[in-house]
Amino acid sequence: MNSKVILVTAGILASLVASAGAQTVGDWVLGKYQGGAYWFPGVIESIAKGTVTIRYDDGERETLGKRAVRPYDWMIGMTVECDFKGAGDWYSAKITSLAGEKIGVVYDDGSKEKTKTGRCRSS
Repeated sequence: MNSKVILVTAGILASLVASAGAQTVGDWVLGKYQGGAYWFPGVIESIAKGTVTIRYDDGERETLGKRAVRPYDWMIGMTVECDFKGAGDWYSAKITSLAGEKIGVVYDDGSKEKTKTGRCRSS
């Protein structure tokens, strides 16, 4: 009888863990824009069979396979790359503050910037 309880409990825990990773409309996520190497932040606009449509924080929209989307996991102290002053040049930086789409970073050369998440990406 104990083995049945353990198996049922394990099955319940497995289903909870699987559903915890599920994404829903309105969730803030990271998507691999155009299948590239970087993860960009955005919000899920819709979900269809096997695909997710994201409105990225920079305003772009894209429909991706579910494997190209992961939960938003940026936090203070994490390394990201940001488009310094929006000039098109990407540099490595550590996150120093996060408040919604506002992000503070310090670049490897010591420069600091307050910017938006839509101008940053992670690998």
